[in-house]
Amino acid sequence: MPARRPGRGDRGQVAIEFVGTVPLILLLVAAVWECVLIGYAFSLAGNAADEAARAGAVAKGGDRDACKAAAEEHISPAWGMRADCVPSGDIYKATVTLKIPVLYPGLNFGEITGTAGAAMERE
Repeated sequence: MPARRPGRGDRGQVAIEFVGTVPLILLLVAAVWECVLIGYAFSLAGNAADEAARAGAVAKGGDRDACKAAAEEHISPAWGMRADCVPSGDIYKATVTLKIPVLYPGLNFGEITGTAGAAMERE
């Protein structure tokens, strides 16, 4: 068996592998964070639509301003929310659209829609 020379071998290999894998790890973290933001946007849109439909159904005459105010109550302007409220027979329907964020709300690339309906309240 030949003798090992000093200064050769696997020294420094771990440092090189670490530097090579750090960008991949950061990319994976960014992808997971984007999935979290998309899921949160779906949750926000659905909840805002539920609250908007409920507020519109209870408001006198199906007031659209009450519906839109209820939808905007818990959502930051960075999400670019748009609410459409309309009575449809005995059901009050609300549709809330949010922009899909890229890594943080405010930098957007698409839209998510949440819809809900509530029975109209009769006087």
